[in-house]
Amino acid sequence: MTKSTIWSILGGIAAIIIAWWIVSALFSLLWFVVKLAVVAVVAVAVYAGIRSLTRRTGD
Repeated sequence: MTKSTIWSILGGIAAIIIAWWIVSALFSLLWFVVKLAVVAVVAVAVYAGIRSLTRRTGD
């Protein structure tokens, strides 16, 4: 094996490791955004429910 071949193999391995880390970070960020959206929807629903209950008892 020549030095060029060894560097190509090491470069390929490094590319796979870096790509794995980037994809993992992106999926983690995407999951956080989805979770945040679900929390926002549930919070709006709970707020609307509480507001509806307080208006009924206030009348």
